[in-house]
Amino acid sequence: MTEDQLISQLYKTEYRKIVSVLCKLVGIAHVEIAEDIGNDTFLLASETWKLKGLPENPTAWLYTVAKNKTKDYFKRHKTFTEKISVDLRNNSTGFESLEVDLSPKNISDSQLQMIFAVCNPVISTEAQIGLALRILCGFGINEIADAFLSNKETINKRLFRAKETLRKENSAIEFPSEAEIPKRLETVLTTLYLLFNEGYYSNNQTNTIHKEFCLEAMRLTYLLLENESTNQPIVNALMSLMCFQASRLEARTSETGENILYDEQDQRLWNDELISRGNHFLIASAKGQEISKYHLEASIAYWHSTKTVNPDKWENILQLYNKLLQIDYSPIVALNRTYALSKATGKETAIVEAEKLKLNNNHLYFSLLGNLYTDVDNEKALENYREAYKLAPKSADKLVLSKIINELKEKSN
Repeated sequence: MTEDQLISQLYKTEYRKIVSVLCKLVGIAHVEIAEDIGNDTFLLASETWKLKGLPENPTAWLYTVAKNKTKDYFKRHKTFTEKISVDLRNNSTGFESLEVDLSPKNISDSQLQMIFAVCNPVISTEAQIGLALRILCGFGINEIADAFLSNKETINKRLFRAKETLRKENSAIEFPSEAEIPKRLETVLTTLYLLFNEGYYSNNQTNTIHKEFCLEAMRLTYLLLENESTNQPIVNALMSLMCFQASRLEARTSETGENILYDEQDQRLWNDELISRGNHFLIASAKGQEISKYHLEASIAYWHSTKTVNPDKWENILQLYNKLLQIDYSPIVALNRTYALSKATGKETAIVEAEKLKLNNNHLYFSLLGNLYTDVDNEKALENYREAYKLAPKSADKLVLSKIINELKEKSN
């Protein structure tokens, strides 16, 4: 592994830890200081390691440099001596005894506290995800811009506004009180859920899946499970959902990047260990009284991840979708429910239900109608698939639809 490759890898794993610890030290109002020190640390690593070679312990080297740079920064800048140091002294931690604690426990605690600081409903959902990607996951601005189908300037402005809002709110980087956790946990889980989905159903034109986003969402969710106060049934339900969905990641795209539909996936590529972990967390989620959307989605994902043939599979999935629609209606859930209906009761019934939805600007709607009409009325199937092709936003979707259209045309001839 070259120096550049190692630095890139360490940036993904260690930058977020350094920034979280420093943010906890200086406060959310000075998050840019933490980011600058983190970036400067890796810049120095890039310059030094190319000249002198890799240190014996690269991670320890980074932590030592980050600590030294933090102390040097505070010595040089009035911001610290006039503002931050006052707060530190008030907390019985004077500048002379300042310690940058990069121990595993403090790193974990700091990241957990940062989750609640970043996932704040006073900023937009997009900003919450953006800050989570940047501060908690170590993603670059260009990567975040790609994820949101945006550009670097727009993302920078969005994150700047979000930081300004958090600064005005003077949000403390601390673990919420027992009474506050239920109020804030929902926002945290929503952000992590959307972060996972951004990876699993990527809006990026070139990448159908961002596996890194999925893994980061799972890592952050696991931090919640490691803490007794947040190891709640609803968190286990979300983790279960993520495990089941992630278990099929390798089977969802071909080597050339084409989407592979569920019915055509090679089950040998499904990750049995993740399926087993999904079962574990699903059982743990059943301890509470509440049934959330994460419980229902995890249960649906359980059935999708079950390899053994079960005659009641689709009926069970259909009933779960019925419950999900009652507590969290969305057009996509309605579409998925209609597909389950076709599997459970037949295409004719599902066509009647699907056409009631009238999602005329959604390519998934016409794609579903194309699937339902196949072998019932192939002309109508082609008509719907062509409409889906016109509306499909991603080249990967168009490629799959084009293949289906050609196969259906040959079948009809």
